[in-house]
Amino acid sequence: MTQAPAQLFDRRTLAARRARRRADALFLHRMARDEVEDRLNMVNRRFTAPAVVCPFPEVWEGFLPGAAVVPDNDVLALEESAHDVLIHAMCLHWANDAVGQLIQCRRALKEDGLLLVVMLGGHTLQELRAAMAEAETVVMGGLSPRVAPMGEIRDLGGLLQRAGFALPVADLVPLTAEYRNLTHLIHDLRGMGETNVLAQRLKNPAPRALFQLADHIYQEHFANAEGRLPATFELVCLTGWSPSDNQQKPLRPGTARMRLADALRVPETKLKP
Repeated sequence: MTQAPAQLFDRRTLAARRARRRADALFLHRMARDEVEDRLNMVNRRFTAPAVVCPFPEVWEGFLPGAAVVPDNDVLALEESAHDVLIHAMCLHWANDAVGQLIQCRRALKEDGLLLVVMLGGHTLQELRAAMAEAETVVMGGLSPRVAPMGEIRDLGGLLQRAGFALPVADLVPLTAEYRNLTHLIHDLRGMGETNVLAQRLKNPAPRALFQLADHIYQEHFANAEGRLPATFELVCLTGWSPSDNQQKPLRPGTARMRLADALRVPETKLKP
């Protein structure tokens, strides 16, 4: 019998922590909604069959009239070829199979349908990672999984191609929030359901001394002139289209009709051997 692959995230614990969310802590999700709205306004197309995959449906109420709003379960509750635009909002970084999620999205889209993903990227909470790692080395004598790994933009863009999307684009929006201390930051992370749910995390409560030292290190290395702690968040935006014969295609090498020098209106010079 083939064993199921090991899971990176404990999705049951994730669901329990999301259920305790606080409305005032969901500012990243509201920013994600604003980003999606701006990007859709730049697309010269009227969408009539939208869908949204998200953990907190209340954030997306009234965003796209008639949209199907479904949770980010391992199997998405979406009909095949039913939608012309699909928003995957602030949850792909918790997927045990990110490519599988994107493939399901592609199958749910009609030909030439638009996928727009917003997720947390690799530099998110970089200050917290550094402070916790240094503190844990001192207090615990080693490191354990405490902050989830998140993909870099160059890798995340490749996921769209692996999932079969055409015309993939990846870019990011850097954000910085400020906190009074480490306790204030952790309080916000709990309120948005973004705390540690790594499957291999330590289940025993961490000693108070660990967080006290981490707070001191955070203050010492990262505090700004006002004494507040900056926390980096990266919103990575991925855009792709379900394949269609009518889409614009890149030219094959050697088929260009104009030299680059002519297009740029600059003299052409030979490279020195």
